[in-house]
Amino acid sequence: MKVSIVIPAYNEEATIRQIVEKVRAVSLPSGLTKEIVIVNDGSKDRTAEVLRRFEGQPDCAVLHQHNQGKTAALLTGFKNATGDILLVQDADLEYDPDQYPKLLQPILDGATQVVYGSRFLGRIEAMEPVNRWANNISNWTFGLLYGVNITDINTCYKVFTRRALEGMAITSRNFAFETEFTVKLLRRGFKIMEVAIDYTARSRGAGKKIKWTTALEMFWPIVKYRFVR
Repeated sequence: MKVSIVIPAYNEEATIRQIVEKVRAVSLPSGLTKEIVIVNDGSKDRTAEVLRRFEGQPDCAVLHQHNQGKTAALLTGFKNATGDILLVQDADLEYDPDQYPKLLQPILDGATQVVYGSRFLGRIEAMEPVNRWANNISNWTFGLLYGVNITDINTCYKVFTRRALEGMAITSRNFAFETEFTVKLLRRGFKIMEVAIDYTARSRGAGKKIKWTTALEMFWPIVKYRFVR
């Protein structure tokens, strides 16, 4: 069985080499192989140059596209992935690939087809209060509107079988993927299991891209997809 790790990247020259090497080095549970699908979403820095070292490697597929946002980069990655299980990994160092085994285990055990890595069930370091507040509002609103207790809908670590994704039309852009994907999984009857993870936030000075407009963009689909199909 193969796991496809999909990494969308935009202006991540400082971290992309390190995160890809960490993903390549991590050991998966017995019986699993992995491929790494990296999508450079029109970066304007040296990201494309750094990624050249991975082009042609048997375990890496490096794709380049014009800048279209995170959702478009993810969809390109999913389209080109060949694994039975897909796992989303950010191109920075906030999420540690060493946590892959515990994220994959519930799927391997047959307990679920979708796993979210929850920062709020685990250990969080250096998250700014405004970001914690925005996440809590999103999680609370989601629970109120959909009657489901998910502690971290905006987590990067979403792991799911190919079957869970098949036939799903994602229409959002940029960071709104997180909420649209979650809503559509629930509508299709999939159980989302959460696993506690460790998370170390980076600062805006270190390249963090989330800002208040991004938070609104991620929040709106929670309301939109409750009333619009």
